[in-house]
Amino acid sequence: MDRGTDMELLCMEKDTIIISRLDPNLLQDDRVLESLLNIEEHFLPQVSYFKCVQKEIQPFMRRILTTWMLEVCEQKCEDGVFTLAVNYLDRFLAVVPTKKGDLQLLGSVCMFLASKLKEVQPLTAEELCTYTDNAITPLALLQWELLVVEKLKWDLAAVVANDFIEPIVRKLPLPCNKLPLIRKKVQTLMALCATDLSLAAYHPSLIATCSVGAAISRLQLGTTDQALSSDKLLDLLAKMINAEADSLKECQKKIEGFLVSSLQEGQQQLKRAQGGPSTKGLDPVDLSCTPTDVWDVDL
Repeated sequence: MDRGTDMELLCMEKDTIIISRLDPNLLQDDRVLESLLNIEEHFLPQVSYFKCVQKEIQPFMRRILTTWMLEVCEQKCEDGVFTLAVNYLDRFLAVVPTKKGDLQLLGSVCMFLASKLKEVQPLTAEELCTYTDNAITPLALLQWELLVVEKLKWDLAAVVANDFIEPIVRKLPLPCNKLPLIRKKVQTLMALCATDLSLAAYHPSLIATCSVGAAISRLQLGTTDQALSSDKLLDLLAKMINAEADSLKECQKKIEGFLVSSLQEGQQQLKRAQGGPSTKGLDPVDLSCTPTDVWDVDL
């Protein structure tokens, strides 16, 4: 092999990120989904920590922090990093009283750890400090990393909603050409749900199945396949995760309510920034045509 070929190979390999492919044998094995369902409760945070643990931090601060974390992750991270980071955040806040001045540092550490677990090329300490406008230092980040993993008892391989996407989607009669779009919409929904504390109390499997159901409903796949019609789909999803259909309905209703309020809030902020009229009283259908439509968000 001549020198020119060597140089060409090196150039091609420099920016190549190798990501393992999904194993169809694992995804089609019912034991994978059963295992996830059996251990997911172990990683559920105690969301009452604002009442019994935290003194300085308020729920709206968590919403601001997780929104910032989502913005960082959608620029730099692979799917699943954000929801895993939020799981670390809630579990830490459930056991350690934290000062509000340390909240962004904590969020950065959680992304740091989740990125290491999920990504081939994880976020660096320097990158995260840059995203905070250097409000934190690499040394503080590394020191808090040890604190967080200690308080989480090094139990970092948490089960989050993203882990249920493939085991659930692969068991549904979905057209292959729609799978990438369905995955994208489900990922978007679950990421937005992670910013709302009230939804953190639900099992990840519930969030995942409701997000899958909402995505399929939005794409109107039930019009061409009766097996994907609203009622039949709900029953099928409930059986998959051994849950009651009523539980799925309740969770999905809460998710839809949260998304509508988020869209209305976003539209009002946009109108205020543009000096236009408020969107108060607008029908949710009208909001779905706006640039802040949840279905158009590209994470």
